[in-house]
Amino acid sequence: MDRYEPLRNRTIALVGLMGVGKSSVGRRLANALELPFRDADSEVEAAAGRAITEIFSELGEAAFRDGERRVIQRLLEEPPHVLATGGGAFMNDETRALLKSKALVVWLRADLELLARRVGRKDTRPLLKDSDPLTVLKAQAEQRYPVYAQAHVVVDTGDTAHHVTVAQVIEALTGYLAEEGS
Repeated sequence: MDRYEPLRNRTIALVGLMGVGKSSVGRRLANALELPFRDADSEVEAAAGRAITEIFSELGEAAFRDGERRVIQRLLEEPPHVLATGGGAFMNDETRALLKSKALVVWLRADLELLARRVGRKDTRPLLKDSDPLTVLKAQAEQRYPVYAQAHVVVDTGDTAHHVTVAQVIEALTGYLAEEGS
């Protein structure tokens, strides 16, 4: 049996603030584990037939979160894969319960100033519209960190290469599964 086999039995869901690398790390993690990769935001856009920014502006955040929950529920019925979730997905009680029961949840955590530099480069994030990224991230961290702490494992990432974070995630999950099985 190869050492990654236990990590292929359940979907691995990545949670964390915007810019922490859920999608980019998730793709590489899926590749390392030879699992499919799914991005909840992309799946929501495909299901809705429009961009997330449009959903937010036309229907509001509540409608987006409801659609996101339904999409994540559908994805969790699929065979194991690596799932990158939107930054706010885990904040929804129903979505969080689904993820915790049907997946291994990994909280990717990074320095807020690093995240602000990353997300400040793009204007595709509806929650940052006309706002200072660091101010938004600090407010989100205050609200979300206590909830993210309910993830099965926490991996602190820095400004390192994605393969380093992937190795940290694999190590953390392997340790968690060893404890869970003992």
